[in-house]
Amino acid sequence: MGFSSDDTCLSKGGSFQFPPCHMVNICGFRILLDCPVDLSALTIFSPVPTCFDSPADKGTSDCPIYTSLDTEAVSQKREKIENPLDASNLIQAEPWFKTVKSLHLWDVSFIDIVLISSPMGMLGLPFLTKNKGFSAKIYVTEATAKIAQLMMEDLISMHMEYRQLYGNEESGYPQWMNWEELERLPSAIREIALGNDIEDLGCWMPLYSVDDVQSCLRKVQTLKYAEEACYNGILIIKAFSSGLEVGSCNWTINSPKRNITCISGSIFVSPHAMDFDFHALRGNDLILYSDFSPLYTSEDLECGSNCSIAITNNFSTLSGDNNWEELAASLLDQNESLEEMEKLAFICSCAIDSIKAGGSVLVTISRLGITLQLLEMMAVFLESSSLNVPIYVISSVAEELLAYANSIPEWLCKQRQEKLFSGEALFAHVELIRGKRVHLFPTIHSPTLLKNWQESCIIFSPHWSLRLGPSVHLLRHWCQDPRSLLVLENGVDASLALLPFKPMAMKVLQCSFLSGIRLQKVEPLLRLLQPKLVLFPDNFRQLISLSDLNSNSVSHYTENEMLRVPSFKDCSEVEIAIDLASEMRWKEIKKKSINATRLKGELLMHEGQCKLFSGLEPTKSRQLWPLVLWGSPNLERLQAVLLKMGISGTVEQVMGDDESKNSGIICVHSPNQALIEVQATSTLINAANENLASRIFEAISSILDGI
Repeated sequence: MGFSSDDTCLSKGGSFQFPPCHMVNICGFRILLDCPVDLSALTIFSPVPTCFDSPADKGTSDCPIYTSLDTEAVSQKREKIENPLDASNLIQAEPWFKTVKSLHLWDVSFIDIVLISSPMGMLGLPFLTKNKGFSAKIYVTEATAKIAQLMMEDLISMHMEYRQLYGNEESGYPQWMNWEELERLPSAIREIALGNDIEDLGCWMPLYSVDDVQSCLRKVQTLKYAEEACYNGILIIKAFSSGLEVGSCNWTINSPKRNITCISGSIFVSPHAMDFDFHALRGNDLILYSDFSPLYTSEDLECGSNCSIAITNNFSTLSGDNNWEELAASLLDQNESLEEMEKLAFICSCAIDSIKAGGSVLVTISRLGITLQLLEMMAVFLESSSLNVPIYVISSVAEELLAYANSIPEWLCKQRQEKLFSGEALFAHVELIRGKRVHLFPTIHSPTLLKNWQESCIIFSPHWSLRLGPSVHLLRHWCQDPRSLLVLENGVDASLALLPFKPMAMKVLQCSFLSGIRLQKVEPLLRLLQPKLVLFPDNFRQLISLSDLNSNSVSHYTENEMLRVPSFKDCSEVEIAIDLASEMRWKEIKKKSINATRLKGELLMHEGQCKLFSGLEPTKSRQLWPLVLWGSPNLERLQAVLLKMGISGTVEQVMGDDESKNSGIICVHSPNQALIEVQATSTLINAANENLASRIFEAISSILDGI
């Protein structure tokens, strides 16, 4: 069996909200790893105008109108691009959504499997599944599927506000995608819309519908952690916790030729989700390392941008068994968790300062785990400061999402699970809602919210792009209030995201949270996992020194370039049924110095293993199998053997080609005429006498190996 593998990185990702995407070919099966959407690109669109708009904010009258592409117009465009951006430069239209670059160029009917690692990695999946040619098997953990479903439904709900303003979806491409319109955009916005080489334009799609989401979910097979899924009897697929978010995972793919580990964004110790299960990833042949966090953050590079972290051991010779416990302990230290808690405490302290000053706080963080922790900590800070202000959670899926988060102990860290056994709620929001300290509302226009509205207040509400949902209305309401605070997560260009709300008097706190493995922990992790080969992003060339590694241990991939992966197994193992094995009759093959036997049965692939079973043919009939020979007989030797048997003949023709020096024709004259034609791949016997043909075959068999 010959199986080839390759990997094509479609996107290296950019943040927690936009994870990497790969297309892997293993054993002839194409596997798509994650299908995200770049929601940060929504910032090029103008948010829906509301009653809070002022004429100065709209500013469309100052925007020059270009009616031609003559020299004067081009000069005006260049002058306009050089001017500072304002809200009038944004696209005034219903937004489309930017999918993974180049994914639309692949024929979806050729995709066999889709593996989803996190809820954010599933947001683009309905774009694929609504394609009529899509028939791939989709694997995702139960928790990820549910959280992603709620996120997609919330995205659709927020998007409906645009639909109500701009009307029904246009047929074909919208007007803003016309080349003349794109040429008028400022360079910063045009670069997001088109990419560096105009290659991103085909990535834009109109948002899917609720029916599309439901159809997508019907095609999904959900798994628990460590649960086996066997695809086509060849691939064994398992998901293991990555610690990044509730339900997020890393994948292992076991095949007859190689075992692959796919590492996405991971956190070793999580305060809410199950910890990173790196123990289950040990001993696999290949690691596809697609953790995006070191590529876009500099917090690990304490010695400056030119700093690199050295890895000085060959993976194939790492001895993790001797100091395994020590290495594991170095990965599981609590410093990272303490740093994250300090960040949350700082956010809460800034929020308290704004509340004390008479302002309000808007939190637009999209990460479920961070939001749940902030709710808990914010309530504690308010109580300790003796402040009685309401906490509002405004989202169309807030009630269902928070209820679900408190019903999935098997997906949470040990500390949260212990609360279940002690009779406590898994998260504090349950008691906070019951005590009416936290209030849930589906929309900002909910009658109950309007009736009970109170300022100062703290609001948790989507969307972090500041283009969709309640956050748009709340920002327009508070952007001129210097006492209020906006908590914004990294992953979006803040200057572009805040453009429609300028001039901003409101304070802005943009936060960065741990979203993957720190650089200094890569080396001890590889010591423990002991892979034969690691595929790193090419960005790692500058971040990690790999000069002392064997060249076969590390390969680097770049976006949209296929990287071939060598096989690690020279042969495949076959499990043979006992009754079939008992009939083996071994014969030594002298030229090859091996023993061989003939078997006839039914070959099956089951759970990645080759198995040979007895067929339906009776055992007695196997004794009548014809002898199978291989190789070409030496003409002179065959002539001598025939002569000893009383059969005389002459070599009439011998080929001059070196590769066919044993090829030729022997003409038999006695006792009867016959012709023996020896070729490179076969030997043909022509004889009028059946007895003579049998004797010639016997002579050939005596000088060739066969079974």
